[in-house]
Amino acid sequence: MSRVRELQGRSALVTGAGRGIGAAVVDALVGQGARVCATDVDAGAVEAVAKAHTEAGGSVVARELDVSDVNAVEHLVDAVERELGPLDLLVNVAGVLRGGPVLELDDADWAAVFGVNTDGVMHVSRAVVRGMAARGRGAVVTVASNAAGVPRAGMAAYAASKAASVMFTKCLGLEVAPLGVRCNTVSPGSTLTEMQRAMWEHAPGGAGAGRRGVIEGDLAAYRTGIPLGRIAEPADVADAVVFLASDRARHITMHDLYVDGGATLRA
Repeated sequence: MSRVRELQGRSALVTGAGRGIGAAVVDALVGQGARVCATDVDAGAVEAVAKAHTEAGGSVVARELDVSDVNAVEHLVDAVERELGPLDLLVNVAGVLRGGPVLELDDADWAAVFGVNTDGVMHVSRAVVRGMAARGRGAVVTVASNAAGVPRAGMAAYAASKAASVMFTKCLGLEVAPLGVRCNTVSPGSTLTEMQRAMWEHAPGGAGAGRRGVIEGDLAAYRTGIPLGRIAEPADVADAVVFLASDRARHITMHDLYVDGGATLRA
C-alpha cells in the first residue's frame, strides 16, 4: 500500500529555489504533493527548476524575486495567493555569503548579506504570515546555518545575519503560535552547494584540500570536523525542512534543528 503524500493539496512559497538547498526543498515539497511557487533572484535558474517539475507532472510555478526588495515581496505574495490559493507553507532559503576578516569587511558587503539573509527573511515572512494568521493555520521554516550558533573566522557577516534570522523566526513563532502558525528553523552545516564549492576553490591546496579540511576539521581556524565523516547533500536539509513543515511536527514551534553531522558538538 503506497504512503499518502502528506502535503497533498497544500501550497508553498520557497525563496532561493534556483539551486542548491532551495531547489532540493522544491523537489521534496513536490514529492509530498504540494503546489509550489519557486522564487529566486536568478530568473533563469528558477524557471529551469519549475520546467523540470512541470514536465514531470508536478505543480511548480517560477517567479523572479529579490527578497531584499520589500515592495517586490509584497506584490509577489499577493499575486501568488491569487494564483495558487492561500499559502500554507513558507520556506525561507534565499541567502548570500560575503566572507573576510571583520577588520577588512566592506560596509557594502555587510549590508548586502543582511539585506538578503535577515531583511529578506523578515520581508517574506511578514507578508506571508499575515494571511496564515488570519486563517489560523500555516508553517514557516527558515533555513539558517550552524554558523549562527558557533563563531567562524572570516564569516562574521554571514554568521551574524543567520543568527538574526534564527531569532527573528523564533520571535515571530512566539507571537503567532496562539493563531495556529508554527515557525521553525533548520541550521545546516557544510552542504554540497555552489556556495560551499566556491569556498573550497579558495582554500589552500584547492578544492580537494578544502573538502578534506571541512570533514577533518581545522585547528588553526578553531573549527571541528564532522563526526559523521560526510558532507551533507541538499536533500538531507530538505528532508528536515519537510518534516518541520508537515503535520508530523504539529507540536513543534520555535525550534532550531541542526543538520550538520554533529559538527557543532551541539547538545
